[in-house]
Amino acid sequence: MVDRSDKDFQRLRWQCRRGLLELDCIFEDYLDQRYPGASEEEQHQFRELLKEQDPDLQAWLLHGETCPREFHAIVRVLQGA
Repeated sequence: MVDRSDKDFQRLRWQCRRGLLELDCIFEDYLDQRYPGASEEEQHQFRELLKEQDPDLQAWLLHGETCPREFHAIVRVLQGA
Protein backbone atom coordinates (compact mmCIF):
# COMPACT_ATOMS: atom_id res chain seq x y z
CA MET A 1 0.00 0.00 0.00
CA VAL A 2 1.23 3.47 -0.86
CA ASP A 3 1.43 6.12 1.85
CA ARG A 4 0.19 9.31 0.16
CA SER A 5 1.99 11.46 2.72
CA ASP A 6 5.31 9.72 2.02
CA LYS A 7 8.03 11.96 0.57
CA ASP A 8 8.51 9.64 -2.42
CA PHE A 9 4.80 9.84 -3.26
CA GLN A 10 4.86 13.62 -2.94
CA ARG A 11 7.92 13.72 -5.21
CA LEU A 12 5.96 11.72 -7.78
CA ARG A 13 3.10 14.19 -7.51
CA TRP A 14 5.54 17.00 -8.26
CA GLN A 15 6.94 15.08 -11.26
CA CYS A 16 3.40 14.74 -12.63
CA ARG A 17 3.31 18.51 -13.13
CA ARG A 18 4.49 18.85 -16.69
CA GLY A 19 3.30 22.31 -17.66
CA LEU A 20 0.90 20.95 -20.24
CA LEU A 21 -2.59 20.71 -18.77
CA GLU A 22 -3.51 17.54 -20.66
CA LEU A 23 -0.45 15.64 -19.39
CA ASP A 24 -0.90 17.03 -15.88
CA CYS A 25 -4.46 15.70 -15.80
CA ILE A 26 -3.53 12.27 -17.14
CA PHE A 27 -0.65 11.80 -14.71
CA GLU A 28 -2.35 13.24 -11.63
CA ASP A 29 -5.52 11.22 -12.24
CA TYR A 30 -3.47 8.04 -12.56
CA LEU A 31 -1.44 8.87 -9.46
CA ASP A 32 -4.55 9.48 -7.36
CA GLN A 33 -6.79 6.73 -8.68
CA ARG A 34 -4.68 3.82 -9.83
CA TYR A 35 -1.07 4.11 -8.66
CA PRO A 36 -1.70 3.18 -5.00
CA GLY A 37 -3.24 -0.16 -5.99
CA ALA A 38 -1.07 -0.87 -9.02
CA SER A 39 1.42 -3.70 -9.15
CA GLU A 40 5.05 -2.98 -8.34
CA GLU A 41 5.91 -3.42 -12.02
CA GLU A 42 3.26 -0.96 -13.15
CA GLN A 43 4.40 1.57 -10.55
CA HIS A 44 7.98 1.15 -11.78
CA GLN A 45 6.92 1.71 -15.40
CA PHE A 46 5.06 4.87 -14.38
CA ARG A 47 8.07 6.25 -12.53
CA GLU A 48 10.30 5.50 -15.52
CA LEU A 49 7.82 7.09 -17.92
CA LEU A 50 7.91 10.31 -15.90
CA LYS A 51 11.63 10.60 -16.74
CA GLU A 52 10.85 11.04 -20.44
CA GLN A 53 10.70 14.37 -22.24
CA ASP A 54 7.38 16.22 -22.53
CA PRO A 55 7.27 16.23 -26.36
CA ASP A 56 7.64 12.45 -26.38
CA LEU A 57 5.01 12.00 -23.68
CA GLN A 58 2.65 14.25 -25.59
CA ALA A 59 3.20 12.31 -28.81
CA TRP A 60 2.65 8.92 -27.15
CA LEU A 61 -0.24 9.78 -24.85
CA LEU A 62 -2.13 12.44 -26.77
CA HIS A 63 -1.34 11.77 -30.40
CA GLY A 64 -1.15 7.98 -30.38
CA GLU A 65 2.39 7.77 -31.73
CA THR A 66 4.30 4.57 -31.07
CA CYS A 67 6.25 4.56 -27.82
CA PRO A 68 9.24 2.39 -26.91
CA ARG A 69 8.31 -1.19 -26.08
CA GLU A 70 9.08 -0.82 -22.37
CA PHE A 71 6.29 1.76 -22.07
CA HIS A 72 3.56 -0.01 -24.07
CA ALA A 73 1.69 -1.33 -21.03
CA ILE A 74 1.72 1.85 -18.96
CA VAL A 75 0.86 4.05 -21.95
CA ARG A 76 -2.19 1.85 -22.64
CA VAL A 77 -3.23 2.16 -19.01
CA LEU A 78 -2.82 5.95 -19.06
CA GLN A 79 -4.72 6.30 -22.32
CA GLY A 80 -7.61 4.36 -20.81
CA ALA A 81 -7.57 6.17 -17.49
